[in-house]
Amino acid sequence: MFGYYCNLALRSFRRNKVLTALMVLAVALGIGTSMTALTVFHVLSGDPIPGRSGRLFYVQLDPLPKAGYTPGDEPAAQLTRFDAETLLRQARGKRQAMMSAGSAAIEPDQGAAPFVLEGRFTSADFFPMFDVPLIHGRAWTRDDDEARARVVVIGQALSEKLFGSADPVGRDVQLGKAAFRVIGVVDGDWNPNPRFYDLTNERFGDPEEFYVPFSTSRALRWGNSGNMHCWDDSGESDPEGSHALMADCTWIQYWVELENAQQAADYRAYLVNYSDQQRAAGRFQRPANVRLSNVMEWLDFNRVVPSDVRLQAWLALGFLAVCLLNTVGLLLAKFLRRHGEIGVRRALGASRRQIFLQCLVEAGAIGLVGGVLGLGLALFGLWAVRQQPTDYAALAHLDLAMLLGTFVLALASSLLAGALPAWRAMQVAPALQLKSQ
Repeated sequence: MFGYYCNLALRSFRRNKVLTALMVLAVALGIGTSMTALTVFHVLSGDPIPGRSGRLFYVQLDPLPKAGYTPGDEPAAQLTRFDAETLLRQARGKRQAMMSAGSAAIEPDQGAAPFVLEGRFTSADFFPMFDVPLIHGRAWTRDDDEARARVVVIGQALSEKLFGSADPVGRDVQLGKAAFRVIGVVDGDWNPNPRFYDLTNERFGDPEEFYVPFSTSRALRWGNSGNMHCWDDSGESDPEGSHALMADCTWIQYWVELENAQQAADYRAYLVNYSDQQRAAGRFQRPANVRLSNVMEWLDFNRVVPSDVRLQAWLALGFLAVCLLNTVGLLLAKFLRRHGEIGVRRALGASRRQIFLQCLVEAGAIGLVGGVLGLGLALFGLWAVRQQPTDYAALAHLDLAMLLGTFVLALASSLLAGALPAWRAMQVAPALQLKSQ
């Protein structure tokens, strides 16, 4: 029976080519616009580390001075170096990592011109915490952190640029004025977006190209990239300035891995107790104010998805609704023009249910054809997005889920638009239509 309905739909398309083309175009425009906006929203709001995001928590404390304090204020977005190193040393989580972004000049061999690359200064647990895959070598250890070892893990692209296809483990690279031994190479496919572990720099894009121990970066007195908030001059007498251990500056991101809700509750209590201890010691002035956010909570809190992307998604869905309303009107006109044919079919024994299904099949066929055309429009729209000067533009690609979603949305939308016209068509009285023929 389904094949028979499809045959009837095909005949109807041939008889009403202009009307059919208008309906297909309406559906295609709505689907193309919607899928362009929804794909961008999907890419930006997705889980950047599936399977682990619920176990990774961002730590916030409140070391700021009493002046300007209002109960209910959010704690500082980052930690001071003293607090980060203390929490790291006490190691109350399964894993923990402190980090900051930075840069260094790379001096290639053979007299090539040096170039500056973005890197990450972090601690040993960064790699197992965030499931960073290595194609060569290994990550450094906590002993390397304590020894301030001059070791580096580099990205695959940098490895190929410096050493070609050869395994670079054991080779030296010149970072700034210091020589570092390469101990590992990160798989080039590892590219979490949004870059959840550090939202103070670019939130979307490629990962860093080299990773060195945080302790080593401090031994070399390298600067950092990203936000830094200082409220005292306690570090001015220290050679490291605002990066000094005791400087009243927040500039370090701190993550901890906890396996379940009980561990998270215990760790939150530990942070409260730590804040109370620091206030008793005279470092903290405000009441204990801590926040422990998992990956998705941290992304939502920081509104990682731009407001204009959310607005575009809603506007696109609104445009789809307008297109569907137009399709409803066109389907009504098309089905009711065939009242004579429908009346004959009813007189020959077709039930109202069969008439309803016949009309829905025709509406669904229009939706599928519109979905194919809409997919082409969506691909063009995503290409246009990739030409925009935004940090997330390069991510605007249609994945398998959104590809299937295009046809699901097209089919569901057309069936929804065809429900009312199909219901009106099945109400046609056969006796009245036969009498008027």
